[in-house]
Amino acid sequence: MAAGWLIGVLVETPDEPLPLRRYYAVAKDDRAQAEWTAVDQAMKVGRVASSPVGGVEPVQAEGELPARLLAAQGVKPGAVRDLGFRTPRRWLSALRPVRAGG
Repeated sequence: MAAGWLIGVLVETPDEPLPLRRYYAVAKDDRAQAEWTAVDQAMKVGRVASSPVGGVEPVQAEGELPARLLAAQGVKPGAVRDLGFRTPRRWLSALRPVRAGG
């Protein structure tokens, strides 16, 4: 079971013509809870896209985050860290792939 999830959320901003993916590290075991937590945080930044853009879903779990990475980055259980719009390479390199259908 995952200690957390890396979630990407498409957020509409006034400066961009298309929504941009914003990344969140969410320290929750349950994928659905992590996705909703990321959406709640994204709504503070802008409007969450209501449909896919260019084949990308509005909310997408990029992968499972191991407990050791969350602890090393200071993300406590149940917490969320906004990683911004840039691709979070450090976090992506530690991901466990998402299982199909789950």
